This record gives sequence, structure tokens and C-alpha cells, in this order.
Amino acid sequence: MSTSTPIRLIGTWAELDEKARERAVARGIDSIFDPGLRESIIELIEDVRVNGDDALVRALRKFDGCEVDPSRLRISDEEFEQAQQTVDSALLAAIRDAIDHVRRFNEQITAHGDWSFESEPGLTVGEKVGPIASAGLFVPSGKGSYPSVLVQLGTPAVVAGVPEIAVVVPPVPGGDGTVDEAVLVVAAELGLREVFRANGPSGIAALAFGTETIPRVGKVVGPGSPAVACAQVEVQRFGTATSMLLGPSESLVLADSSADVRLLAADLLNEAEHGPDSSSVLVTDSRQLLDAVQAEVAVQLARLPEPRRAYAAAALGVNGGAVLVQDMAEGAEVANQYAPEHMQVAVRDEEAVLALLHHAGEILIGQWTPVSAANFVIGCPASLPTGGFAKVNGGVTADAFRKRTAVARADARALARMSGTVTAFAGHEGFPAHGAAVTIRLDTESNTRRGDGGTVGKTPGAESR
Repeated sequence: MSTSTPIRLIGTWAELDEKARERAVARGIDSIFDPGLRESIIELIEDVRVNGDDALVRALRKFDGCEVDPSRLRISDEEFEQAQQTVDSALLAAIRDAIDHVRRFNEQITAHGDWSFESEPGLTVGEKVGPIASAGLFVPSGKGSYPSVLVQLGTPAVVAGVPEIAVVVPPVPGGDGTVDEAVLVVAAELGLREVFRANGPSGIAALAFGTETIPRVGKVVGPGSPAVACAQVEVQRFGTATSMLLGPSESLVLADSSADVRLLAADLLNEAEHGPDSSSVLVTDSRQLLDAVQAEVAVQLARLPEPRRAYAAAALGVNGGAVLVQDMAEGAEVANQYAPEHMQVAVRDEEAVLALLHHAGEILIGQWTPVSAANFVIGCPASLPTGGFAKVNGGVTADAFRKRTAVARADARALARMSGTVTAFAGHEGFPAHGAAVTIRLDTESNTRRGDGGTVGKTPGAESR
């Protein structure tokens, strides 16, 4: 690939057949479900299920190059104290700013709690909303360290009121098991003290099964490599809930000729630098804009240090690229089919285009709303579905850590009104006891009204008369 054209031209949408369009929007999922990867992940999971902490230690030695005694899997109080003394004031201020914004966003979600209404005379229905019993948060490491991920996962869990929260983070590769101190500071700021060092897939398994050191949780949430995503898929077979796939980073920018080329190039590189499996896509109706962006991306790409330069080059030149469309309506069609993790809109008529967009983890309007701001501080969820799962899922918010229990209360008149519907379904589906559970109540009520006996005590619903 020539350095003068770093963005691969995927094609002109109108000229692509159905198969070509499917290839244009495909990414990432095959690697998660690769048979060889799946087999190796199942072996790791089974090792943790059977051998607990010993398996975690082996995985750290093999995959992270770290020698860690089982007694050091849990982050110590001394490590927390050291981290709080080491992290510089600017980063600490950034952490607190980010937590504040994410907290306030999620407090708006939890403000809408229990609810009920009378759906017909004598029948009240609603929901009781509360936190899940326990959650495990996975914070990735390896290609970098991401305290912002713990901000994005931990803050919603805390706001939701989850009583038991465990955090797993891989240590710095090739060391003595040291965990990034900024991650520990985030945990401390959120009041999270159950933090553990473990390799990614093995750490997911530890949260799913529990070990001598790491507690078992009901739900595991967190982004990561295909191996981490695969592990989350596999532990579901053992009864652990997980969130949507949070795989390699991806972004799509929808832009017309009004976009600032320099800013557009910067935004394309924003998510592209995450890793060699990231993808970055430009959708535009202007060939002139694409040509200008090609030149500007080449300039800005050359300024990136390695390995970020190589990651970004792969994201734009192999995994992603550019799609030319006839107009922004067709551009929105492409964007919806791609259903990206991050979408940025840099067009003249923002509201008209926004109305056409239906599938994205997040939609950032205008060139003053870069993905980096959304990742770190805006407050909207930044742990978002990838691989097209934005068509069926949203980002991690407090709702990911809450459950809803339906609550209903009927009196005799409401049950009498509903009885025909119940007995009709029960008769058709062959459930006589279902029907009898209603008719016995109506018979009792009728007998009580006539004064010729019935069950001892109050008649169901009598208190409402």
C-alpha cells in the first residue's frame, strides 16, 4: 500500500453486489469464533474450573510472562496506597472528571426506578427495579493500559448499587505482576477493593467459576481481544451472564464535503490506533473529500509512533477503508448496515442525517464531538457493542447491572374480566390446571356472594370490595 493512499477504497456502494456489501461490513466476528481459538479457550476455562488459582498462575506465566504466587493474585492494600501516592495530579483530576460525568449520566438512568399503573379496573401492573447480585469487571491490558475502561464499567455498576463487584486486570506483561497504578486509583475512587491480577481469558473463567482467591459473580462485563470475547461466550454455557460482544475497536465517520479535512483525518486515526485488529471506515459522497483526506491521513499517520502507526495503517488499509456513496441517505444506509461501535457525523444537515441513523453504539454529532472525548469524559457509555451487535444492543450503562422484576396485583372483578382469556388459552394449549386456578376462584367468589359457604378466611380480592 502506498503511503500516499493509506485508506483502502472498499468501493462505490451502488456498484457493489450483495456479497461485496456483506464483505464490506464484515469484521472481527470470525476471529472470535475461530475453531482453533475456541478450542484453546475451552482448555483454559476448564483448567481454571478444575484447578482454580493454580491455573491462573500458570496462565500468567505462559501468556503474560509473569511469575506471581497465588497469594498475590489479589491486589494488596499496600499496592492501593502506593498507587494513590504515585499517580500524578493531572491524571488524578482527569479520573475524577471522567467518573463525575459517567456518574451523572447513569444517575439519570437509575432515576427511573420502580413503576406501576392500573391497566384496567382492579388490575395494577409494574416493575420493581434493583441491582443484580454480583458483577465482574474485566479491564484489558496488553497493548496498553486502560483506566478509562474501569471508569466506564465501574461507575455504572456502583451507581446501580451492585453489592458485590470484583475487578480483574492483567498485569504489565513481562514483569513481576505489577498492575497499572492508574487502574488502581480508579478502583479506589469508586470504592472498589476486590481487584485481582489475572490473564484475560483465565480471569474471565475465574469470575465465572470462582477460585480460592477470586469470587464467583453472576455477570461478567468488559471489552478485550478475540480471546477475551470468546471466553465470555464460552462461560455462558456454565450459567454466567455476559454483556454483548465487546471486541476490537471500530469506528465509522459519515462525512460530506462540508467536513474539515484535517479534523476528519484525526478522527479516522482516533480509533484506528487501538490495535492491529481495529477498523476505521470513512463513508462519504465526495470523491474530492476522500482524495484530500487520503493526503492528510498520510501526513498525520507518519507522525504516530510505532506500534500505533502500524495499528492505524492496518485499521484503515486492511480492516477498514472508505466507501463512496451517492448521497447522505445512502451513506446512512451503509452506516446502519455496518452498525459501528463509534459513529461520528460530520455533515451539513446534521438533524436530517441523524433521523436516518438507527444502529450504532454511539452517535457523535459534529466535529467538536470527537471519539476521544466520548471515550474519556463525555459520560455516555464508551464500552460499546462491536462486530455489528449495535443492531441489537447498546453500551454498558447502569441498566447492564440492574434487573427488573414484574409486579402485579388483581382483585376479583379484574380476574373475572380476564377469566375468559385465561380459560381460552388454557383449553387450547392443554393446561386444565391453568384454567382451574381461575375458575376455582370465581366459583368461590360466587358462593361467597350467595352466602352458601366457600373457603375459610377472606375471599381473594374481598378487601377491594
